Amino acid sequence: MSKGASPDDLQGARKRKSRGRGRANGEGSIFPYRNGFAAYVWVTTPDGQRKRKWAYGKTRTETHEKWLKLHAAAKQGPVATKSPTLAGYLSYWLREVVDPNLAPATAANYDMFVRLYIVPELGRKRLDKLTVQDVRTWLNGLRERCQCCAQGKDERRTRSDQRCCAIGDCCEQLASDRTIRDAWTVLRAALNNAVREEIIPRNVAGLLRVPKPRRRKVKPWSVDEARQFLESARKRRDPLYPAFVLILVLGLRRGEMLGLRWDDVDLDKAELTVGWQIQRIRGQLLHRETKTESSDAVLPLPDICVTALSEREKDQAAARDRAEEPWPDLGLVFTTRNGQPIEPRNFNRSFVTACEKAGVPQIPVHATRKTCASLLVAMDVHPRVAMQILRHSQISVTMNVYSEVSAEATRKALKRLGKSLGS
Repeated sequence: MSKGASPDDLQGARKRKSRGRGRANGEGSIFPYRNGFAAYVWVTTPDGQRKRKWAYGKTRTETHEKWLKLHAAAKQGPVATKSPTLAGYLSYWLREVVDPNLAPATAANYDMFVRLYIVPELGRKRLDKLTVQDVRTWLNGLRERCQCCAQGKDERRTRSDQRCCAIGDCCEQLASDRTIRDAWTVLRAALNNAVREEIIPRNVAGLLRVPKPRRRKVKPWSVDEARQFLESARKRRDPLYPAFVLILVLGLRRGEMLGLRWDDVDLDKAELTVGWQIQRIRGQLLHRETKTESSDAVLPLPDICVTALSEREKDQAAARDRAEEPWPDLGLVFTTRNGQPIEPRNFNRSFVTACEKAGVPQIPVHATRKTCASLLVAMDVHPRVAMQILRHSQISVTMNVYSEVSAEATRKALKRLGKSLGS
């Protein structure tokens, strides 16, 4: 028999030779093959076809044990006869499961973790051969391996700009505990889907426990600091002053504020509808609906917001009249001097500059929502009402940011806030 013969070819010959020779009880279709033994079980594949599933081993005993496991798996349900590599399956999962069903920002985040952290180390592993030990070794490697070296970050720079790993001076850029857990979470989600689709029997990533890192707490501004920031922006005639008012007084997220349309603002009724956002995803600037229904809301506009938006409407009309090129009809409240949407990162830079000019501590833009929560505490707003204003899906999230504030001190600060900003 030639070396190139398949198990199906050899099985017939082995079967003929084995006639009249006793077999071990329950051994079934097990026969010598090359330097060991082979066995098969008829299984039903996930697409409903009946096919042979093969198992191989160096000894008859080893092959018999695998054969028994195949029989047990076949009795439990469909069994895949061919298994892709992990990289191949992740590509399918991102394309067919993640992209159509998750928000673009989430899908882009999953794609990033797959591309940079999972596939380089585990991508060549066959999906059905991936073990708990493989996943543990991969996680330990992320903790110890410089990601600048692994991802070739310095190598992609021009030769004159290379400053660390590419010139032999490793910067030891290790993955953070948060990054490691997020990468593991993405792998676990992908393998969970493979289990649901009956491609693999169990999720080996889910059998591991990865510690959840503590969140870094950012101290929000006090009421006085928020007043100082807004006063500074107003005195300087900062074109983004109305935007700063909305994120501080109404707790709007950055994307919600940048995606706000004039059609969603009613200055006569003093109402604002939140339903759209702007995000930069995979190189594209997207104007899309907010992530969840709980994010959508009709919010009442305090006087300071009505005044700021009225000024914004006048300033934008003046900018449109001065524009030398045709003004894009996007209907956005906040635009550049040329009528284009504002880049989220550019808004971050403007916010940092405004913090420096106001002389207040620099905080991330998203931390202004916590400042808004502090303002609501200061006004003795009930947590359930604050939950509606901040549009949290769970009251526990609201309570986490509903920090304690001294009532007497904040009431005085709020009076000064109202006097200085409500005029």
